[in-house]
Amino acid sequence: MNFPNVSYKKYPKVTLFAVLLFLFTLQGCSVDETFSNSDPSVVPKTLGAVLEWRMSKDPSPKHEAIVVSSEWRSLNAQSSHYAVWIGHATYLINTGDVTVLTDPIFSERASPVGWVGPQRLIPPSIPLEQLPSIDVVVISHNHYDHLDLPSLKALQLNNPDLMILVPQGDKGLLESEGLVNVSQFRWWENIQVNQTKLTFTPVQHWSGRGLTGRNSSLWGGWFLNSPSLSIYHAGDTGYSKDFVVTQERLGAPDVAFIPIGAYKPRWFMENQHVDPAQAVQVAIDLQASRSFGMHWGTFVLTDEAIKEPPKLLAQALKNRSLTSDFFIAPIPGAILKLDP
Repeated sequence: MNFPNVSYKKYPKVTLFAVLLFLFTLQGCSVDETFSNSDPSVVPKTLGAVLEWRMSKDPSPKHEAIVVSSEWRSLNAQSSHYAVWIGHATYLINTGDVTVLTDPIFSERASPVGWVGPQRLIPPSIPLEQLPSIDVVVISHNHYDHLDLPSLKALQLNNPDLMILVPQGDKGLLESEGLVNVSQFRWWENIQVNQTKLTFTPVQHWSGRGLTGRNSSLWGGWFLNSPSLSIYHAGDTGYSKDFVVTQERLGAPDVAFIPIGAYKPRWFMENQHVDPAQAVQVAIDLQASRSFGMHWGTFVLTDEAIKEPPKLLAQALKNRSLTSDFFIAPIPGAILKLDP
């Protein structure tokens, strides 16, 4: 599948008109069931709050160059136990048993349309057509920056046996677009792929791709337990005790992938997106041996400066007297060795 040529321009200031138009052109879905967080008092912000934020919003963050590495080009069919940050929440992960892609988005915009919505600041660090063979795609939730239908279609075209694992409530959306081999999961449900067990876990967030589909599908993280390596991918989340519960039920992961961006203003984002200090607490709660950041530097979604998240991450580690390699904000395209 061919994608349009991408021009990675500075993300323009979004007008109130564009926000309203974007909201009302979102794809809706039928609602068979609604879901809530483990703390049911935590609910999505109202449209009124969205408009209040946008009308009081500071100018879009100043564009800053993000370094992208080509180190991934040294990978070959025999490479194993590695991860590569492709951008946003998309990681290519090889556990030595399965090759997994998380929340893949290779499109120019995180949007249902090509002319409005968050635009990429950097290209995917690995072009879609140069990915290795993928066994499994895991989706954390159905927001457009995490569930991108054009990317899923292209991936399945290139990988006919690809398995796609989605939250409960999203299977019908994918199948309506011609995708196959889709399985959906509630929290704590799992599936065995080769020798790896993949378990869907709770996080604090919400779902929706339109005005009529709020919380009509679940959201969560994914815990992968392979013979030589255990991995956790948090998807998109606010801070909660879900991570303590995950560690108690599934054990401490060797590696965790945790969001560190899209957190300002806090009055609006706190319930749904951790800031870097909270991301460190998530890693501590999970008792992860190592953690890697994501969900920054790819799309401008919120008000913080583009390169602020890794700076605040470094400060948070210093404040907790933790070593810099406990939690790293990697360079897109760099090979992260996941030694068993």
